Amino acid sequence: MKSMKFKSVLIFLLVSTGMISCKGQSFIKVVNTHNSLPNHKLVIYQLLPRLFGNKETTNKYNGTLAENGVGKFNDVNDKALQAFKKLGINYVWYTGVIAHASMTDYSAYGIKNDDPDVVKGIAGSPYAIRDYYDVDPDLAVNVKNRMTEYQSLIKRTHQNDLKVIMDFIPNHVARTYHSYAKPIEVKDFGENDDKTVAYSPKNDFYYIPGTKFIVPAGYDAGGIDFKSLLKDQKFDEYPAKATGNNVFKSNPSLDDWFETIKLNYGIDVQHDKNYFTPIPPVWNKMRDILVFWAKKGVDGFRCDVAEFVPVEFWSWVIPEVKKVNPNVVFIAEAYSPSKYEEYINVGKFDYLYDKVGLYDGLKRLIKDDKNATVKDIHQVTHQESVNIPDHMLRFLENHDEERIASKGFAKDPKLALPAMVLSATLSGGPVMIYFGQELGEPATGKEGFGGDDNRTTIFDYWGVPNHQKWMNSGAFDGGKLNHDEKDLRAFYSKLLNYSGRDEAIKYGKYEELNDFKPNDIYGDKVYAYIRYIGNERVLIIANFDRNKAFQQKIQLPKAVLSTFKSNELKSINYTNVFTDESLNITNIKDGINVNVGPSDVLVLKF
Repeated sequence: MKSMKFKSVLIFLLVSTGMISCKGQSFIKVVNTHNSLPNHKLVIYQLLPRLFGNKETTNKYNGTLAENGVGKFNDVNDKALQAFKKLGINYVWYTGVIAHASMTDYSAYGIKNDDPDVVKGIAGSPYAIRDYYDVDPDLAVNVKNRMTEYQSLIKRTHQNDLKVIMDFIPNHVARTYHSYAKPIEVKDFGENDDKTVAYSPKNDFYYIPGTKFIVPAGYDAGGIDFKSLLKDQKFDEYPAKATGNNVFKSNPSLDDWFETIKLNYGIDVQHDKNYFTPIPPVWNKMRDILVFWAKKGVDGFRCDVAEFVPVEFWSWVIPEVKKVNPNVVFIAEAYSPSKYEEYINVGKFDYLYDKVGLYDGLKRLIKDDKNATVKDIHQVTHQESVNIPDHMLRFLENHDEERIASKGFAKDPKLALPAMVLSATLSGGPVMIYFGQELGEPATGKEGFGGDDNRTTIFDYWGVPNHQKWMNSGAFDGGKLNHDEKDLRAFYSKLLNYSGRDEAIKYGKYEELNDFKPNDIYGDKVYAYIRYIGNERVLIIANFDRNKAFQQKIQLPKAVLSTFKSNELKSINYTNVFTDESLNITNIKDGINVNVGPSDVLVLKF
């Protein structure tokens, strides 16, 4: 792919208040540079097909599929995919594709009903897999042809020059797991287990011998009443199996992952012993599952709670899958910074979540928490991911996290724009948005099991209001958005297109300008850094202070100034990429006067 190279200095006005005003034109030249370097700049759009294509607006609490509607694979059509391209996306993460436990009846199609006692929500959790070799029947127009419809979506995505990511859930399965779609030679999980022992290296599951599984009852932490006409607390599991979140007892609580059972990767968890030789049965079964999907054209796997699975397994299985497709990418949902480098260097993951580091720090700044400081960002860049920045996946929303525009987070989605710019430009690694984020979706109200928790439910049938306005009955043109929502999406489009193409952002060095000394001009609420490579330089200043503008003359580092030609040091133009306006700076060695408004961000490209 050819790269974009800008001759002049560009100023990004990502929010207009307090910014420099510019006039003129931008100068763009297509060149072949840095093609020998790996391009880690995945720009990912996460969506749940169940919610994405749903046009029904009833949104009844605990509503059924018939009442609240459901999206289909076919709803993600060429119009939608081209809209992703225009937004700057190059990878689409289809969440909730694999068949999972649900309260919806598909027995007419030969699919045994799941017991509602061990299902969260009417639609069920996408992370309680009931058949690794099948796709969710909810998502098919013709249930019998559901796999064909998913393969058509993969093909359609590729035809629109986009790549496909899907979930891989390695740690646990639904308590009702049974594969109807597996190849005839495949043994189901637990089929050959010795259920009389708590642990065996040859078993697929962990057991609590002599006990019966006890269905949890009452209210969960969110105040959701577990009782339902569909639930009778008579689910039969004997002997009881260990629960997905490492609960080794027969009576897990509602706050546990009670609907799942944990898989055995050769670790005797209760005695802290490993048995990796010979290769445990689950390893081979999981390799075969990954290869099955890779051969269908899947370009990447987002691996759920990857740290719950031994790094030795990843070190073995990822190269095995890359024998089928060397370009397939593996993304780990990871939350332990002390293990990040191990999961990259030993586990061979391509990318890791930067949740505990960058996301948590940025969220505190966006919310204007009392003790929030940009030192959290410094902690990430200089300690937690200093050796692997291009392998860290940055985001501000996903299906697990609160919506930015929700009452529990920022309320106003514009308050997150400085953090979003930082997430997209801090390194050459991937950046991700969650469908509706670019529209300010506030996720209000109780959906069902999901509850009023500032998130878009993954457990219930539901319509996503702001997204539905952009979808506009399948036109995917934003026809029903208001002015602010259109402006927000335009911001995301400009940012994602820029960060996904710019050479300095994809390949450049990183240098922090804050020095965190008592007289640091940037203080606790402003973070500034430079990205540069060759004769391309990008200065980014993010102001998280909600009340005070940042007005200073700043000095560029000597290492950056040394990349300028002598005539450029005397006089150089800069251009606003949003408005194509341009101005001139003289004697740049003397410093640059900047004015960054409250909750605002400035990006200068040299």
